[in-house]
Amino acid sequence: MPVTFGKPLFTKSEIQKRVQELGEKISEDYKGKDLILVGVMKGAFVFLADLARNIRLPIVVDYLGLSSFDSRSKGRGAVRISSDLNMNIAGKHVLVVEDIINSGLTMEYVTKSLKARDPKGIKVCTLLDKVEKRRTNFKADYVGFTIPDRYVVGYGLDYQDQYRNLPYIASITEE
Repeated sequence: MPVTFGKPLFTKSEIQKRVQELGEKISEDYKGKDLILVGVMKGAFVFLADLARNIRLPIVVDYLGLSSFDSRSKGRGAVRISSDLNMNIAGKHVLVVEDIINSGLTMEYVTKSLKARDPKGIKVCTLLDKVEKRRTNFKADYVGFTIPDRYVVGYGLDYQDQYRNLPYIASITEE
């Protein structure tokens, strides 16, 4: 199905500037602490790489794969871990790096699951926050941009596994 791109919501330079600001803030907040960045795959891979390069601290990077599917009985999506972390996070500071937060259900699940592993602390950094879609009280600790309720692609975000490689973020519509 063909898609139409709208005007970019955020240009490459706007994204780079904001990621640099987030990296500086995270560097300040975690100075002197053991920090593990946990990237939520696949969408966060571009953001995670750029964010990691802007954090001026020794960091460790690991990845978490998630699968979500509709739970028709209650109208809520269900989430499961499809690819788990390779390291023990007990006693470490964990920063979950996500591409976009919509309903908040996935991040509630992820943070609850990771808290059970006894880290020193867990915070969440998201590139995009779609607050209008929130179905929980979840609030990210670091937010790149708050966006309206539009389907977006680029900078790691996809439509049918395509367009992740775009250097900007744009909204799309299906034709």
